[in-house]
Amino acid sequence: MKKRIPLYYRLLYSRFGPQNWWPAETPFEVMIGAILTQNTGWSNVEKAIRNLKKVKALTPDKLSAMSIGRLARLILPSGYYNLKAMRLKEFIRFFLREYRGDARLMSAEKTEFLRNQLLAVRGIGPETADSILLYALNKPVFVVDAYTKRILSRHGLIEPDAGYQEVQDLFRKNLKNSVKLFNEYHALLVKLGKDLCLKTKPRCNICPLK
Repeated sequence: MKKRIPLYYRLLYSRFGPQNWWPAETPFEVMIGAILTQNTGWSNVEKAIRNLKKVKALTPDKLSAMSIGRLARLILPSGYYNLKAMRLKEFIRFFLREYRGDARLMSAEKTEFLRNQLLAVRGIGPETADSILLYALNKPVFVVDAYTKRILSRHGLIEPDAGYQEVQDLFRKNLKNSVKLFNEYHALLVKLGKDLCLKTKPRCNICPLK
């Protein structure tokens, strides 16, 4: 198992190349995207982000001042828009209260402390918190998502019902602690899950991990 985790990275990188993830202009945009991507595809998140940019609202202060109703309408393409509008408001209140809306101040804190803070914000679970830590704040935390679990369970590395922490520990214990590596590896697993390791009718015959 120790050899398979780094080997899979090399095979995926050889097939797909660098993914340049997360596609965003600012750390704050990453944070907003991490919340919007809950239970939806990235293409829908992109539409919602574009809507926010069109009205020049993609800043903590402007989103804080915006009504829940207007915010929900702008992020409608992301799905669950009323719920996500409330979750965005909760996060922005935290971000402004604790860090004055400054990602640089936030990134200066220790990873474990930040993770506990984020998990205490209503609507932010482990995957969202870790996405913010890794992609917005450059903290060495491996993000686990449904694609990761699907791929590893099909290869017999985890049970299908394995918990988040168990899967995360598998990567943490078998890879060097690197922001760049964790960033690229997670993005490559997403690429594999979206293109080949499909939920139904997986394309195993052309999978780089076969």
